[in-house]
Order: sequence, then structure tokens, then C-alpha cells
Amino acid sequence: MRDNTRGMDRRSVLEMGAAAALLTASPAAAAAPSDIVMMDARGLVAAIAARKLSCVEVMGAYLDHIARLNPKVNAIVALQERDVLLAQARERDSQLARGQRLGPLHGLPHAVKDLQAVKGIRSTSGSPILKDFVPSQDALMVARLRAAGAIFIGKTNTPEFGFGSHTYNPVYGATHNAYEQSKSAGGSSGGAAVSLALRMLPLADGSDYGGSLRNPAGWNNVFGFRPSEGIVPAAGEDVWLPSMGVAGPMARSVADLALLLSVQAGSDPRAPLSMDGDGSRFLAPLEAGFKGKRIAWLGDLKGWAPYEPGVLAVCRAAFRTFETLGCVVEEAVPDAAPEAAWQAFIRLRQWQQGGGVRAYYADPARRALLKPEAIWEVEGALKLSAFDLSNASAARTVWSNAVAGLLGRYDYLLMPTAQLFPFAIEEHWPRAIAGVQMQTYHEWMKAVCLITLAGCPSLAVPAGFGPQGLPMGLQIIAPVRWEMDCLKLAFAYEQASQWTARRLPPLLQA
Repeated sequence: MRDNTRGMDRRSVLEMGAAAALLTASPAAAAAPSDIVMMDARGLVAAIAARKLSCVEVMGAYLDHIARLNPKVNAIVALQERDVLLAQARERDSQLARGQRLGPLHGLPHAVKDLQAVKGIRSTSGSPILKDFVPSQDALMVARLRAAGAIFIGKTNTPEFGFGSHTYNPVYGATHNAYEQSKSAGGSSGGAAVSLALRMLPLADGSDYGGSLRNPAGWNNVFGFRPSEGIVPAAGEDVWLPSMGVAGPMARSVADLALLLSVQAGSDPRAPLSMDGDGSRFLAPLEAGFKGKRIAWLGDLKGWAPYEPGVLAVCRAAFRTFETLGCVVEEAVPDAAPEAAWQAFIRLRQWQQGGGVRAYYADPARRALLKPEAIWEVEGALKLSAFDLSNASAARTVWSNAVAGLLGRYDYLLMPTAQLFPFAIEEHWPRAIAGVQMQTYHEWMKAVCLITLAGCPSLAVPAGFGPQGLPMGLQIIAPVRWEMDCLKLAFAYEQASQWTARRLPPLLQA
């Protein structure tokens, strides 16, 4: 694979991102973050509904905070004009005064991941091909957020077309880790995770194919939830052969995570394979007992997946929290070959993700604007036959059945959210882990990708911090469609560990 970004060196991409962020910033506010931005989303919703806080106050506090911090990390892009956003906030206040509350997100500032179309806001997918694209209508999930009362302030940064778990692109540049600005934020929901960690957003949406909700959550000490396929509906050109990519919520607390999922989830006639009913089920109480629950720790899958030293140790240290809840954690792995599953994942991803940019590849002028990883996916897909895809899907079934079998013996599975700590932001992707050379741009996430392949819901929780002070996360994995079980265990874990509150990013402590 070529190691370039259409003639731009790595430092150019970074400098461009910093410059773009500075251009969107308004005059900086006071150094200390306001009490408003430090509130959790549910508390903010309640304060707005009770009219203890106005939507204008909330919007002003967030925009001031974004102006101070976003230039340092480049997480929020396509930021809208302050006057326009304050006018929308005033209208939300007027609606409340008339007794009209749009929904559970009424008045909350929100930035949508830049892979989803937002009416009237530049939506680039991180690609120069779409750098001037302004959609005329919202994507399905975005429409649900708007109907629930959210005010769209802009977008959150993402890698080009979501390819890769490191957030950088030639349109906006790179997003910097919330805890250490010289490191990657993860991806592809990197802008979302950093915005949450730095309290620049109360909630964030994201999407996940190979760990894009889980890795950035783990690397920025927040929560990210990849639900089962069909929980959050997606409309598109093909609704009968859905992608393994799903949309989901990110938040600083599990209760907030459930709140956003309740808005995102639910059936839609445009997505016939979506779940029945609406998302209100995710607002059920999260308290539960876990005494005697058995958890399988997948670790490195008996040596198959390389890990940077320290990653597994941080995750194992988190076992103590589960044990205080009454859980029993044991090492176990699925009864199937992970390498066969990984090879199936590569082929299925080439078909599904490569197909999404095939039209750009077919045009030589636009092909020249595609990142090398996107070209690699398309060219791999062009070599596949229908029988290759059928065989890969069958191999996926072998793996998912083995994971389901393991979940028949255990209540949950645990696994790290990445195979290494955040790496240098200048790198496109890690070339080696623990001395093992990576052959593809996503191989460093292959252990996480195998959970995608199993189809299970996977909720990323903070696990702790490594020797260099960098965050790492844990995936809590449950059987397919058992999202509430993930939420309940994550909630109990959060109450016992309190990682997001007790270890703030240094930028918030300055």
C-alpha cells in the first residue's frame, strides 16, 4: 500500500487541521470550564426542561468552551455561526415557554459525526471529493436527533470515509487525543470521543465497523456502544444485505449512553431488518445485581493477537471492579480458528466498504483523490467472486456460532478496545505491535474486528491508564440483541470505578 496522502506529508495534514480549527474559533472564554459543560446530559436535559437553565445559556457556555479547547484538538469541524446557533437556542426557549418540548434532547448542542448527512451543514466524510457537499436532507438517524430537539452546531471529525481507526483527513486534518495531544484520538469516531472527553459536547453519535465506537472511547476515557445490527436503523441503496457497520451512541456515563440510544434506536419502514418497536426500552432502569455472573476474558486469543506491553495488564487490573460486583472472571476463548475469521472479515469488508466508494474509484479524476486504504479496499473487492463472498459469510457463521457457544457458558465476554495504546498522531497506522509486522491498515485492530464479525453488542468502558498516562478501554460483550445486559453491567461497573469523573483530561485541569 502507498504511504502518502495525495502529495501531502503527514505534518501538512496536521498543520492544516490546527489552522482550520483556529479559523472556526470565537474569542476564548475564561480558562476554567463552566459548571454547565461539566454536567452530564441527563442533568442538563432536566435543568432545561425545568427551565432552571435556558437553552441560550447552555449554547453560549458550550460555544465558549469549544472556542477555548477545540483549536488544541480539532475535534469539531464545520462549526456553525455563533449568532445562528444562539437564535436556534432562543427558539427552543420560546417553544418551552409555549409548553412545547420537542423531545428528550430539547436544546442540547450536538455535532454529528461527519459520515452522516445533516441538512444545510457541509458533510464531507473527510474526503476532498465531498469537501463542498451540503446535503438537502438529513440521514435517517440525524432526523431522529433533530426531531428529539437537538441543535446541530457542526460535525465531528472522522477519517476519510471512515477508513481506519485513526482520525485524520485532507479536508480538516487530524484530531488530537484528549489526554495527550501528540497522540491519536482513535477512530473513526475520534472527533466524537475527544469532544465528549473535553466536555465540548454533552452527547455524541458515532458509527462502528471495525471498532470505531469502541477504540476512540477507550483511548479518551469515555463510553461507546456498538449495538447489534438493526438496533439503530440505516436506510440506503441496499437494505437487504446490510453492512456490518452500525451507528450507536457515545457518552460520559452509561445513563447518558442509554438516553441517546433510546433516540437513535427503533424500527423504520426504510430499514426492514431493523428491530421491532421504538427505542424507549433503553430507558428502563439500569440497576441490577451481578453476584455469581460468569465473565470470559478473551485476552489475546491464546497468543493469536499481539498486544503492546501494558495493555492487557491495565485491563486485567479492571477485573477487580467486576469482582467487587460479585462477578467471576475466567480466561476462555471461542472454539474456532480466529485466523479463518479474520480472513473472512477482510473479504467481507472489502466487498461492503470498497463497494461504498466504487463509483469514485471508477472515475480516474476522483480516484486520484482517494486515500490509499480506500483504493486497497476497492481493488481487493474487484478480485472477489460471489463464491468468495459466500465462503466468507460461511466462515463468519462458524465464528459467530463459536462466540454464541461461549456466551452459552458465560454471561459476558471481556476484551480490550485496542491492541495498543494511542500512537503518535503523525503515523497513518501502526506498522508493528510487539515486534509483529502489520500487513494491512486495520490489522492492528483485528482482535476488535472479530467482535464485529460475531454480531454481538459491545460496550466500551474505561479500563484505566497505562504507564505513560494514556487511556485504555474494555469491551463488555453480550449475546446478539442483549443490549440491556451490556448497559446494566456497564452501569454497575461505572458506579464502582468512576473513571470518567476521577481522571479528567489535563486540558480541563489547566
